[in-house]
Amino acid sequence: MSQQTLTLAYLNEDDRAYGLAGMMISLASLRAIDRVAEVSLDSEGPMVEFSHEYYFPGSPSISPKSTWDNLVQNFHITTAMVISNVMARSVVRLKEEAPKDVLNEIYSEVEREGKETCSLEDDEIENLFQNALMRSQRLFHNPHLHSAIDEFAHIISRKRTLSGREIRDELHLLQLI
Repeated sequence: MSQQTLTLAYLNEDDRAYGLAGMMISLASLRAIDRVAEVSLDSEGPMVEFSHEYYFPGSPSISPKSTWDNLVQNFHITTAMVISNVMARSVVRLKEEAPKDVLNEIYSEVEREGKETCSLEDDEIENLFQNALMRSQRLFHNPHLHSAIDEFAHIISRKRTLSGREIRDELHLLQLI
């Protein structure tokens, strides 16, 4: 048996648009879409630019617990975004289940990052990951949402760059939020 190299790389521009659509729909379901300033399909770096609400700087006037809670919340958001990226690309675009090996690789990265960044315990990481996975499965396995998700991915492909406000407006028009 040959050893397969696991990659999370995009297959093409359409795949990239579905991944970005999945991430934005996930944020909307978490009521965190206000944390996005802009998305760009043409970005050479990260496709998502976060707003100031996402970057919560530490301050002596803010309690360490509040700072940590925000850090964990952002970790949950980014975990959900990564899973939803894969789910939209697999379940909606390709009409296939998300590959188990890809989800396992994502879990490994979430586990490492959860320990390093947030000092989370194994059970906390497992719960956070499973919560994000179940939410994503409910969203992207719902056949009633597929045409709206397809349309949103096409809007992203056509417009190339959308502001946070435009994302909210498009998701609202498509009745995804």
